[in-house]
Amino acid sequence: MTIRDYMDNAVKNYPDAPAQKFYENGEWRVRSYAEFQSRVVRASSLVRDLRITPVVHNVALMLENCPEWEEIYLGLVSVGYTVVPMDPKFKEREVHHILKDSAAAGIVVGAKQQDVIAKAIKMGLPELKVCVVVGKGTLADFGEGCKGYLYEDAMAKAVDDEKSRKWYNDNKPGDESLASLIYTSGTTGVPKGAMLTHANFTSNADSAVQAEGFYSDDSFLVALPLFHAFSFSFSFILALACGGCGLFIRSLRTISEDIRILQPTTILAVPLMAEKMYAKIEDKLSASKAVKVMRALGLSFIVNRGVRKAFGGKLRRMAIGGAPTSGKVLEGFAKFGMPAKEGYGLTECSPLVSWPGKNVDYKIGTVGPILPCMQYKLVDKDSTGAGELCVKGPNVTQGYFKNPEATKEAFDDEGFFRTGDVARIDEKGNLSICGRRKALIVNREGKNIYPEEIEQVVNRMEDIAESLSLGYHVEGEVGEYVGLIVQPNEETFPSLGATQEEREAALRDKLAALCKERLAEYKIPRKVIFRYEPFELTSTMKVRRGVYKGSLDELGAKK
Repeated sequence: MTIRDYMDNAVKNYPDAPAQKFYENGEWRVRSYAEFQSRVVRASSLVRDLRITPVVHNVALMLENCPEWEEIYLGLVSVGYTVVPMDPKFKEREVHHILKDSAAAGIVVGAKQQDVIAKAIKMGLPELKVCVVVGKGTLADFGEGCKGYLYEDAMAKAVDDEKSRKWYNDNKPGDESLASLIYTSGTTGVPKGAMLTHANFTSNADSAVQAEGFYSDDSFLVALPLFHAFSFSFSFILALACGGCGLFIRSLRTISEDIRILQPTTILAVPLMAEKMYAKIEDKLSASKAVKVMRALGLSFIVNRGVRKAFGGKLRRMAIGGAPTSGKVLEGFAKFGMPAKEGYGLTECSPLVSWPGKNVDYKIGTVGPILPCMQYKLVDKDSTGAGELCVKGPNVTQGYFKNPEATKEAFDDEGFFRTGDVARIDEKGNLSICGRRKALIVNREGKNIYPEEIEQVVNRMEDIAESLSLGYHVEGEVGEYVGLIVQPNEETFPSLGATQEEREAALRDKLAALCKERLAEYKIPRKVIFRYEPFELTSTMKVRRGVYKGSLDELGAKK
């Protein structure tokens, strides 16, 4: 089955049911599945009209969450193109790497991001021929080799007519056609394009529906960024799979009010988002004298009912993933009658690997059983039974784009994908993640941060001899912050100031400015400490990363 089949089935079965709900021109609007498909057909015709005819059918998508994100994605994959989702916060260096590696022939971007694209093009992107800008304003200068278009203007000319439908029908992709190249990290730290097919995504969604139970009256809050596999799968693909509705919030600033108005049945969250929601609830309840009285009188059910009403009154589940979640938060939401569960997944698995479904004896601290579509094994187990989790199934990537070496490294001789995560399975079949073998840093928002990528930027500084990026923890909080250990260049460092304190302050300022220029905000180190002796190296002259793991914590790292 293809992703397009999900949409076509929803149109056939629920043509007038809401596919999207969003805020536009001062009011909430609803778009039916029939209307949504019509826009998808028009969006797909743009590929034909703009003559995006690459050798490799890859088109990048670099947008903040909006209804157009979904229609453009479906418009492309429904006629056989492969979409390369990108973080709209990326800087030109990050953009350049992905566009060059994917050989993208076109890109769709927001108006705010087009200047970044223009700068990336100047770094050399001969394959990129078309840039479509979503939003109002003037087009940037993309150079002679890349033609710019405004999406609104192009869509105004595109029509859902017989010609467009023929194009749409004649170019349907197969189940094993690539749908997305999602760039993720590996052992080298250089982002690699995980090749994910239509069947990868649909088999994953089918398993999730089987495990949890999703229906056509389900509605999914679209709050996390759609370029991330977790949000893409849960907020978008699952909605299509069951004929449900995607609910677009106005912004994170208005999320509380939007949830009350939109009345979602499903909220997808990362730990940071869930923590903030729970803390806000508790702060309000703690400040209320009436709540204290009702709780004292054993009337907590009235309080809990009020909390559920504030969440729209229809919430069936809160799915949390991306990083470990506080047990206090999970227990707290359960107390209010709003089940909050955490699952586990990876981009390479489209992304869900395990989920505590409806009929699972869920224990906080676990991430539920392995999905029914998957096989698994634990290798190199220790005395506690914990070992590296390796998985196989129809949702697992076929490998990395143009990178046979990384693909070979990612799979064992039996075809199992090596997750790099250490796990154990309890007697009830629930999976617990014990730690990671990869150097990957996962922040509280569930975003993957590649330490080597940060080090590559920092080590270019004349004043730094070597650096090491590590994740560190803050007591009482989940997830990791980005930290940095730097060894100053003993030749240039003295010129930065009269005292060591002045020199360190000056270097911190230079580091901050460089990272702000070259890295997305969430990748910028929050803590920098100095080391005045060489790092311990491997035989291949790489820093022994494991030796220094925890160094920032030991030195009292704070936010």
